Amino acid sequence: MRFMVIVKASKDSEAGVMPSEAQLTEMGAYNDALVKAGVMLDGEGLHPSAKGVRVRFDGKARSVTDGPFSETKELIAGFWMWQVRSKEEAIEWLKRAPFVDGEEVELRQVFEMEDFGAAMTPELREQEERQRAELGQLKARG
Repeated sequence: MRFMVIVKASKDSEAGVMPSEAQLTEMGAYNDALVKAGVMLDGEGLHPSAKGVRVRFDGKARSVTDGPFSETKELIAGFWMWQVRSKEEAIEWLKRAPFVDGEEVELRQVFEMEDFGAAMTPELREQEERQRAELGQLKARG
């Protein structure tokens, strides 16, 4: 099972406050444990929403709104992608994360091809597999 771990933004992350060396060291050790256990597939921190945009779709019309966005509790500061055997295993890993100052983290299961049933035709399955292979090659290059 794959899970996305969504680290919610805070006033500090939205203000562009960077983590300290101690925090980076602690998070690096945690990430090392995730990698060594074969759990972590990917993970990144995100710039504040002031550097982002939102695109709204209304039929064929597209509108772009520049950040920052006001509702910090609804923003994302970073993420991990994990591969685990169960939701319970993901929760146990997440409990070990080195957060201490009221951070909020959301855990969401990622859909797998099998979850789409008959709508995932053999042609769509082949397309999905090709795209994943291409993404793997791009990641390996860079």
